[in-house]
Amino acid sequence: MPKASIQSIKEPVSAPGFEGRYAELMDFTVGFEAYSAEADMSSLFVGLPDDRCQCSHFGYVMKGSVTYRTAEGEETFNAGDAYVVGPGHTPVLHPGTELVEFSPTAELNQTMEVVSKNMENMA
Repeated sequence: MPKASIQSIKEPVSAPGFEGRYAELMDFTVGFEAYSAEADMSSLFVGLPDDRCQCSHFGYVMKGSVTYRTAEGEETFNAGDAYVVGPGHTPVLHPGTELVEFSPTAELNQTMEVVSKNMENMA
């Protein structure tokens, strides 16, 4: 059976205020994420349908909080909350947050193609 831990993933993905460690587990990618700065991530999803993330996420907030904005409004998940967020959202990251999130790998990879291009254009 595949498994991953934050300690077993040697190469983090880092940006100012963010660190993530990712591993593929069958058809899902697990992400261990930590946020040290407030950030509205909506500009990274420009170019996707409705300029929003098109990937579902299943997560658990270990510490702090994370907010997801959708066409229906926004919802904040706090430490101890398990959550499901469907396609059509943008995240707002809050400092001091740590979470574990599972995403369908194929959907995540398609979304990350656009996010990566947007990050390159901002640099």
